Amino acid sequence: MPKVIEWIGAKESDIVWRYPTEEISWGDNLIVHEYEAAVFFRDGKAYDVFRAGRHVLTTANLPLLTKVLSAIAGFEKVPFKSSIIFVSLKQFQGRFGAQTQTKELAPLKFYGSFWFRVEDPNLFVNEVVGGQGLFNTDALQGFLRGYFNERLIDTLSQHSLVDVYGRLDETSLLAKNVLFDTFSRIGLELIDVKFEGLDTTSEWRDRIFYLRTGVSAAEVLRMETVQKSTESLSKSPGAAVGAGVAIIPPLFQPPAAPAQPMILCPKCGFQNPQTAKFCNNCGASLQAVGGVNCPKCGALNPAGAKFCNNCGSQLYAAIKCPKCGSDVQSGAKFCPNCGEKLA
Repeated sequence: MPKVIEWIGAKESDIVWRYPTEEISWGDNLIVHEYEAAVFFRDGKAYDVFRAGRHVLTTANLPLLTKVLSAIAGFEKVPFKSSIIFVSLKQFQGRFGAQTQTKELAPLKFYGSFWFRVEDPNLFVNEVVGGQGLFNTDALQGFLRGYFNERLIDTLSQHSLVDVYGRLDETSLLAKNVLFDTFSRIGLELIDVKFEGLDTTSEWRDRIFYLRTGVSAAEVLRMETVQKSTESLSKSPGAAVGAGVAIIPPLFQPPAAPAQPMILCPKCGFQNPQTAKFCNNCGASLQAVGGVNCPKCGALNPAGAKFCNNCGSQLYAAIKCPKCGSDVQSGAKFCPNCGEKLA
């Protein structure tokens, strides 16, 4: 006698339910209620999907599973094995919450709710229910919470603390837009996301003011180091006066500029800046015989040099002598190779 296969006693919070027996016979009656789908699952893969209605199971309405079973001799007469997984198509609420770090490595705690529904039962059973072995609602909710948290952690770590702190609505919209496609890949529609809390440590809450004014996180940390050093020195009797002279100024002062390259005067040996054309001591020309002054920074370079040893600029213009074809320095009146007068 044909049996009736039906999800009876489903609660409002139930997402999935697996029919307790895998012995299915042709002619059995499958009853699928409104807002439900029944998926035939066998050998780790989902096959035919039934929507709301009363269905008599035949080879005609199970074409995908029939194709697989056709390799079994006499399968038309004997019961065959297959799991039937009922999936609710209603809207459900899930919870999320975890801790991550922002782009500045600031700790960030977050929690809230998300709403979803099963959009593609076949894909959902393949990727989640059957693929992960999650045949009850509690296990499924736990998986979805971890799935949501993991991808949200990756998303928030790419944003600044200023972008998300105190902006629950904006961050909720950001999360929904980013995770919508991620949920679609497992057969779910992400309907909405709502952050209920976003918080960081007290130290980083104090730093938000400076970050919002455009000060970099590194500069904020440097300022705090100065403050802590000052406080520490002020508590040290006697030694603080001497120590403060050595410690505090370097923290406030920017790094010293690198020393400017110098050039020796060929006449008196005085050290002059690299860009000087005449000696600051004796007034002699610093243009050595055959040397080349850079047209950009004025630095003296050895004869034959093609690029400035101070700034790296090209020492010759992109012109050639019309007579001998040699490279000629910009502004020269005569070719240094053949003496040809240049226009």
